[in-house]
Amino acid sequence: MEKGNQGKENQLHTDFEKEMSYGDYLQLDKILTSQHLLSDHHDEMLFIVIHQASELWMKLAIHELTAATDCIMDNNLEPSFKMLSRVSRIQQQLTQSWSVLSTLTPSEYMEFRDKLGHSSGFQSYQNRLIEFALGSKNSKMLSVYQHDEKLMQIMQTALHAPSIYDAAIGALSHKGLHIDEDVLNRDYSEPYQHNKSVEDAWLTVYQNVGQYWDLYELGEKLSDIGSQQQIWRFNHMTTVERIIGHKQGTGGSSGVTYLKRVLDQGFFPEIWSLRTRL
Repeated sequence: MEKGNQGKENQLHTDFEKEMSYGDYLQLDKILTSQHLLSDHHDEMLFIVIHQASELWMKLAIHELTAATDCIMDNNLEPSFKMLSRVSRIQQQLTQSWSVLSTLTPSEYMEFRDKLGHSSGFQSYQNRLIEFALGSKNSKMLSVYQHDEKLMQIMQTALHAPSIYDAAIGALSHKGLHIDEDVLNRDYSEPYQHNKSVEDAWLTVYQNVGQYWDLYELGEKLSDIGSQQQIWRFNHMTTVERIIGHKQGTGGSSGVTYLKRVLDQGFFPEIWSLRTRL
């Protein structure tokens, strides 16, 4: 058995002079040389890698959320379920990253925090795109991107686009469930407000699972994502509190105070409130 395996290993391709290698495909030369430390402190590498890796996971989450929203708006719900399941797993990966970052002690972080200037995770445009995609819209948050015209246009487009929850509400209506017209024709750039007709529609779905199985499955997938996003937020808040306490954030936010306030802003309100009425 060992000889047979060794024979197969001897057939490994090793000449990449004119062919694409693993590193070429992933452009590892760019990724692995993008960690530019501004201090000589050992733990700054941890800080940079955690945030860069998180941004890569966020890129994938946005990719999946965008495709899932398109499917739902096309009333093609089934393909969106796998995409949304993947988003939920990505969120778990993002949440786990906080436990790694929490190995950075307060005294260690203070050794290089001043090197960050006013750069802050608050300015993460991909995190903001995820929040927008999930329906948490706030036009005031765009001011930190006004220095970049191209990025500002991306953010404005996302602000005015329907969220995945707007798409889901449209799917309820498409299935014949009553939704108030002012909800269906609302300004997508405004924060979503709880609506009784939407809660009634979701309640009908959850009371008639067999009849509305696809909508029920969609509701549960959204519940997973909404819950995971809140868990990520909570772990973000506790990690920040553990490392810097209640100091002001480097970007000028109130830090932990702001993060605690955001926790009160959930997602997909009627999917949660209907449960009390079941």
